[in-house]
Amino acid sequence: MAAEGGGKEMNEIKTQFTTREGLYKLLSHSEYSRPNRVPFNSQGSNPVRVSFVNVNDQSGNGDRLCFNVGRELYFYIYKGVRKAADLSKPIDKRIYKGTQPTCHDFNHLTATAESVSLLVGFSAGQVQLIDPIKKETSKLFNEERLIDKSRVTCVKWVPGSESLFLVAHSSGNMYLYNVEHTCGTTAPHYQLLKQGESFAVHTCKSKSTRNPLLKWTVGEGALNEFAFSPDGKFLACVSQDGFLRVFNFDSVELHGTMKSYFGGLLCACWSPDGKYIVTGGEDDLVTVWSFVDCRVIARGHGHKSWVSVVAFDPYTTSVEESDPMEFSGSDEDFQDLHFGRDRANSTQSRLSKRNSTDSRPVSVTYRFGSVGQDTQLCLWDLTEDILFPHQPLSRARTHTNVMNATSPPAGSGGTNPGSNGNSITTPGNSVPPPLPRSNSLPHSAVSNAGSKSSVMDGAIASGVSKFATLSLHDRKERHHEKDHKRNHSMGHISSKSSDKLNLVTKTKTDPAKTLGTPLCPRMEDVPLLEPLICKKIAHERLTVLIFLEDCIVTACQEGFICTWARPGKVGLLSSQNQANSPSGTVV
Repeated sequence: MAAEGGGKEMNEIKTQFTTREGLYKLLSHSEYSRPNRVPFNSQGSNPVRVSFVNVNDQSGNGDRLCFNVGRELYFYIYKGVRKAADLSKPIDKRIYKGTQPTCHDFNHLTATAESVSLLVGFSAGQVQLIDPIKKETSKLFNEERLIDKSRVTCVKWVPGSESLFLVAHSSGNMYLYNVEHTCGTTAPHYQLLKQGESFAVHTCKSKSTRNPLLKWTVGEGALNEFAFSPDGKFLACVSQDGFLRVFNFDSVELHGTMKSYFGGLLCACWSPDGKYIVTGGEDDLVTVWSFVDCRVIARGHGHKSWVSVVAFDPYTTSVEESDPMEFSGSDEDFQDLHFGRDRANSTQSRLSKRNSTDSRPVSVTYRFGSVGQDTQLCLWDLTEDILFPHQPLSRARTHTNVMNATSPPAGSGGTNPGSNGNSITTPGNSVPPPLPRSNSLPHSAVSNAGSKSSVMDGAIASGVSKFATLSLHDRKERHHEKDHKRNHSMGHISSKSSDKLNLVTKTKTDPAKTLGTPLCPRMEDVPLLEPLICKKIAHERLTVLIFLEDCIVTACQEGFICTWARPGKVGLLSSQNQANSPSGTVV
């Protein structure tokens, strides 16, 4: 926090910031926006969102960028830290009447230099499938709004599938679609498939297969976002009722829940190895939840308003074995290793062996970030003293302040400023791709980590067999090194897959009764994280945070998409690029 009299400095928009790995710098030449660069009047508009895809062309510059601003949708070649953005030449531009784009997602399995499949959700409830390279509109789903009339809040391709996608609405419903099926000319009729605490899943009754294949009703109020786990098996949903609910997507079982401190939850993100989920929302906090233990392990306070996006950074997560041969070079030496992919396999192995009895202790640091309506970017380090409080630290290396709690866990000894840099490698089930799937899931590229499993349990009524068979053939076979089978949750009901249509009475959870329980521990009951950095980086509220290999991408509601070069990644621009650099940069 700024000292007294530092108000002007606090209101100044930052163009660079420093962390333990070095200097991050805003590249004004690589800022994307509408071609006329006039700041967008965001009153009453849906959030600006950004999606990336790599089309693997032969030019070496296969990155593509899609973003929405108001009623407009743009598709550009993304040149990142290397070259200046040419805003005069979008590959595709669309202006919609009567409705606005709200979210979008590329299918990375089918993307080529000649064709990409882009799903776009709209404020009136429709979902469009377009190909911005061919400039084609393939299909429009929920065209007559017979399925749902409310705003689309999140749309994503099902991991491993070329045709299945999931759509969430502000009505609190989610729908599973297949691009090959029509939506029908009448409103769908549903048959209850499974019901649990504050959720129900229905199949669509019809003589012939039609969309939607499934309808999920989750919680109370809007379903603000969902995120698939890295292996594609689990689904995390955050709702306006303040609950995080994590489901086994294939068997439609509730794995665990969490409640916000107050207000709605707006965003969620999985760690690269699928062990943790971070959420953000209207309580101005970021909350870290353990998938395996189904409990809150930490909260972070740094934002002064609602948190709109949380995202893990797989490229600065570090894992080190605690042996006498540890590398102990300078910060400059470590920078040479920051984004190397050759260490990813060994990192994956050490992460997977973290809890095994025969492995040596390791040091783990997860990096994640958050942006909010306060126009601030926060970076956080989740360190081993938080993750494993009952194990002695191999050495003092954490960079996260653990504020003094009433009853601190054993071994959690506050701030440990002993580390001067870690080898930066990538954890998870596989090496991440050059670009992420979408803005809300920057680490969620489809991994080869999952065994082939039926979408519905075999005991479910035969009315779902069409869907189960379709999904079995449609979803790619995946290898999963360790399947989380733990179905327990803290103080709530988990559905059993063997229960066929065992219906549990739908109940509402009284928010006043959750505080102080495992669903929502009190602030003094869990460690409180302080941000590694907290910087004001925009004039308007921030709506995008994406971690790429050589940069961080942010966007604000004015419609400016900014690139922050990672340490040592600022390319040598030619004088021509600098001459073409647009003036009037806002941030």
